[in-house]
Amino acid sequence: MQVKQPRFFEIDKENKDANLQELSHGLLCPQATLSPKYFYDEMGSVLFDAITLLPEYYPTRTELEIFVDHASEIHARFPKQATWVDLGAGNCQKAVQLFTHTMPATYVAVDISVDYLSHNLKDLQAKFAGINVVGVAMDFSNSLTFPEELQKQLTAEPLLALYLGSSLGNFNPTEALHFLQRVASLCKIGQPGSGLIIGIDLVKDPSTLERAYADDLGVTAAFNLNVLRRVNSLLGSDFDVRDWQHSARFNMQESRVEMHLQAKRNLAVHWRGQQRLFQKDETIHTENSYKWSIEKFSTQLLQSGFSNIRHWTDQKSHYALFWAS
Repeated sequence: MQVKQPRFFEIDKENKDANLQELSHGLLCPQATLSPKYFYDEMGSVLFDAITLLPEYYPTRTELEIFVDHASEIHARFPKQATWVDLGAGNCQKAVQLFTHTMPATYVAVDISVDYLSHNLKDLQAKFAGINVVGVAMDFSNSLTFPEELQKQLTAEPLLALYLGSSLGNFNPTEALHFLQRVASLCKIGQPGSGLIIGIDLVKDPSTLERAYADDLGVTAAFNLNVLRRVNSLLGSDFDVRDWQHSARFNMQESRVEMHLQAKRNLAVHWRGQQRLFQKDETIHTENSYKWSIEKFSTQLLQSGFSNIRHWTDQKSHYALFWAS
């Protein structure tokens, strides 16, 4: 018997020039920066999966706890016989854990890590032969435009967009608004009952936040440092990861945890006829993770074009799941 294979689309496969320009521009800024999307090569994706298992990293297990504690209320909102569009799907397990309560007709997994996504989707399709499994490898931070064949399919059933794991925190509030507007437009093409389920990390004491991004085993440090190897492969730069150390701190004024890579010594980095001199202790800003209040995020959803907003939190109010139609 032939094993059913998932369909797979790869978008912007040859967009190397834009990546090179973005990387070079970020490294030459007064505060050097790298977009967190460059974390997610295959190694980065594996390391992030390990982070979600750490005792210090509460978001993943707290999100699951909310899904379990409020299962009947949450799943009552989900459209039946729907197409699920899982944004930032990773290993797909956050969505798969929901299948025991509500099974999608079609599962569309969207992620920037091509090889990692493809591998996990083959296993998922083998396990759930009755579901149409589709993979889309794309950078969805700037666009949610799907191939015409898939876009047409999205209009045929109710559509459930999932954005789990508090990944929206990587966007600043303005970027988050624009992103949510694109997700709202996506939901509007689906049949009645379409909506969004999204996980949001809430403001809490700084020590809890900082420990979640600086674990004792150093897994988050390895995840952060791995981006330098990714940049070397894309840009042809000569970063030496041994020259850098991981740093995470809560910026209270901006309500965000910032991840940085800090130079251990004075050094120079070269790439494609360019160079950047770094002084000892100077940093490269690699990630923001914004933290929200219930009130501010509810307003953000309304401004994005959503309605009928509902939320659930854990007992400590560390995290929230939002439904919006």
